Amino acid sequence: MKIKNLPAEERPLEKSWSQGVESLSNGELLALLINSGTRDKSALALAEEVLARDESGLAYLGASTMQELMTVPGIGRAKAARIMAAVELGKRLARRPARNNGRIESDEDVARLFMEELRDQKKEIFKALLLDSKGGVICAETVSVGELTSTLVHPREVFSQAVRKSAAAVVFVHNHPSGDPSPSREDLQTTDRLVACGELLGIKVIDHLIIGDGKYISIRSLGKI
Repeated sequence: MKIKNLPAEERPLEKSWSQGVESLSNGELLALLINSGTRDKSALALAEEVLARDESGLAYLGASTMQELMTVPGIGRAKAARIMAAVELGKRLARRPARNNGRIESDEDVARLFMEELRDQKKEIFKALLLDSKGGVICAETVSVGELTSTLVHPREVFSQAVRKSAAAVVFVHNHPSGDPSPSREDLQTTDRLVACGELLGIKVIDHLIIGDGKYISIRSLGKI
């Protein structure tokens, strides 16, 4: 059924005007982005098909690429680009600095920066957040991208940018694709090695966060740093 054949109060656009976008389902929000359907499917039907491609539903979009979206019949380059643009805006909004003049003051500040970027990734991604002497963010560097179950991290790659950019401190962050942020023995061993290297270089390792699906664990909070 085409959207124009639905009752006015059930059409995503009209519903957003009368009830607010917060009243829309995930499929209805996605249908607004898709904008138009095909000869055989409405935008809403296309949206529901996209969300049904994976059991994670909406989370599937966070880890998708435009090429993957375009495997859905009826989703071309323009529709895929609009969807991914909206996903990226959501991630950037989630990573917005806290109201502390851009300083990192807690593990929650770090988790806020990286949660939406890393929670749905299918591979482990290891990042280094470089900080100045006042806790201000210099930049975030991707150190390595590993396989589904492990990330190989060498101190040379980890600290090269920190030295080059005169960072005073660093926070390490990586994700667990399983969604469970519990640290493995390898995670703890890697942390110990990096802390020791940081001491030699005069760069303080403040923490190492492991990001799961909507939750995280601070290795410092476990008393391991």
